[in-house]
Amino acid sequence: MTQTDPILAEQGYALQSHLGYRLTAWRSDFAQVEQPVSDHILNRQGLPHGGVHAVLLDTAMGYAGCFTGDAARMQMCLTLSMTVNFVSRPRGQMLIATARRVGGGASTFFAEGEVADELGEVVARGTGVFRYRKG
Repeated sequence: MTQTDPILAEQGYALQSHLGYRLTAWRSDFAQVEQPVSDHILNRQGLPHGGVHAVLLDTAMGYAGCFTGDAARMQMCLTLSMTVNFVSRPRGQMLIATARRVGGGASTFFAEGEVADELGEVVARGTGVFRYRKG
């Protein structure tokens, strides 16, 4: 798998730093984000909180639609809608969200993604509609 070009890697932001996830692969129409399973993301049952799965999907799907290949020409987007389906619980210790841009046009795009652990257990799937930000 093609990893993120270090030239295109962006500085982490506060939520990303707090939760501990990172962008691990990024290319045209594809992104991957990884989150270690650690105590601060667990719910009352000792499982990663569903909101963490949603954050990972939102992040990966947004990045999947915003790749430009040029660090000087950053593209941003806003999430218009997102659906998350929780299908299992992780067995491993790393959450890996992969996402693909699957359509769209000049102002909006559609993406889909999934969160799995490093053992291959799919724990959540999502779809989203995103609007490109101007400027």
